[in-house]
Amino acid sequence: MDPVIVAGAGPVGLALSLALAAQGVPSVLLDEGTGADEPRPARTAILRPDTAALLARLGCATLGDEGAHWVGWRLMRRKQLMRELPLGEDGTPAPLHIPQHALSRGLRSALAGQELVHVVTGNRLDSLEQDDRGVTVHSQGPGATWWRGSHLVGCDGARSTVRKLLGIRFPGRTAVERHAVAALRAELPWPGEALLHRQPPWSGGGEEVSARPLADGVWRLDWLLPSRGELVTPDALVTRLRDTLAGWCGETPPYELLDTGVYTLHHRLARRWRAGRAFLAGDAAHLLGAVGTQGLDEGLRDVSNLAWKIAEDWHHGASETLLDSYQAERRTAVAARLRAADQSLPILRGGGGLRTYMPGATRGHDTLLADGHLGHGPLGAPPSYPHSPLAPPYAEAQTAVGTPPGAPVEDVRVTAPDGMTVRLADRLGRGLHLVVLVAPGTGVWDRRHWLTAGVMPRLAAAVTALPVRAELLVTEAYPGASAHSVLLVRPDGHLVAAFGGVRPADLYAAADAARGGSPSAPSEVRADAP
Repeated sequence: MDPVIVAGAGPVGLALSLALAAQGVPSVLLDEGTGADEPRPARTAILRPDTAALLARLGCATLGDEGAHWVGWRLMRRKQLMRELPLGEDGTPAPLHIPQHALSRGLRSALAGQELVHVVTGNRLDSLEQDDRGVTVHSQGPGATWWRGSHLVGCDGARSTVRKLLGIRFPGRTAVERHAVAALRAELPWPGEALLHRQPPWSGGGEEVSARPLADGVWRLDWLLPSRGELVTPDALVTRLRDTLAGWCGETPPYELLDTGVYTLHHRLARRWRAGRAFLAGDAAHLLGAVGTQGLDEGLRDVSNLAWKIAEDWHHGASETLLDSYQAERRTAVAARLRAADQSLPILRGGGGLRTYMPGATRGHDTLLADGHLGHGPLGAPPSYPHSPLAPPYAEAQTAVGTPPGAPVEDVRVTAPDGMTVRLADRLGRGLHLVVLVAPGTGVWDRRHWLTAGVMPRLAAAVTALPVRAELLVTEAYPGASAHSVLLVRPDGHLVAAFGGVRPADLYAAADAARGGSPSAPSEVRADAP
């Protein structure tokens, strides 16, 4: 069968090829570059726990060596500490901060040993055609040629050629925020902690500056700039840096400046994310990043959502409902994130006005910013898909657990039928639905006994009969779940439904809904409406 064609070899394209390979799907990765990324210490990625776990499953070894988990978060206003929050094992889950070139290098290293991925460097897609069974594209570069694929995914960035060739509009807002940024090695007063300082008291401090730690004593500093202002010269940026360090440390400490830059954030959302057998992901589909939101996080969530659906179609054929659900779920989730950021911006950046002086307004502003930077609330939390077209119809046997249907499941410890005990997240991303039985006490019994006792034989038979490939797992406990509850989890870790006991017919109906129903017969490619 033809491979999937992935256009663009940034972190999203690299991750998608690896995610497809993990599910037995070959791909051709068209890389405009040379196959290596220029080191830019000031260009970094902040990963939430769910996206960091995805990259770890894909074999990105640089996360541990070159990434840094923050140990705390503090927010200051003028000279006052407004909020201090521990992060990590004893507090809120810590984001992982890593230079983007190190992240890409880790993904490329994982690809090096992957036989199912064919990387073509120095080639850029310049035309495409598609029919009801696949996509044909032409690449421009050394050895320019035509490629035939089962599907095409445009991961080729904000100026996506795939999006333009498909005639998909990309409306939105330009220059919603502008930042000056510097990467430097220095000793700051709060080792390992991230700082957001609003209205710093020194002259020229501006409206907001952040300091976020990286590995090896390196920090990334960001200054919020006026949306439309003069160019920031290198000398002006160094002056700003020295004044900021002096404001925090009392005097400017020794530092080694590694990299600088100025970047502008735009908010845009593609009208369509699917056109026939072609899809958009990452910056080709959406741009966001104001008030601490992370565009790369959302691009990696696109990968998690799309990879298993393409894999299902590649191996077994899929319904139009399943393929359409990528746009329905992910575009809706990103649109909500953009809407939350756009609604927050006038409150946080507008200045003045009655709302600024209302009691509690400052605390609310600080909470909004913390949500964006730490991955909480509407600005940052992992998405939920409660109104997905893959949601099953309600059944009386369904029961409530600590995770609402459509939300990401908790990463509890589970035992597989082979006796291996792992984290639930370790079983994701392999194209299998997961059926999890909550069975307190199984941990103290020999596996040979509980596999043939109680509800297990009946549940195992029900799992074998499902219309999807599924794996049966057992856990001692799940938040909010009673004994003998059965959870059905999608390959990307979102809860389909939970049932009170073993209900083969209801479990089958839920699994059938989660795959979008029976595969459709090949049909004509639908024209895209811009």
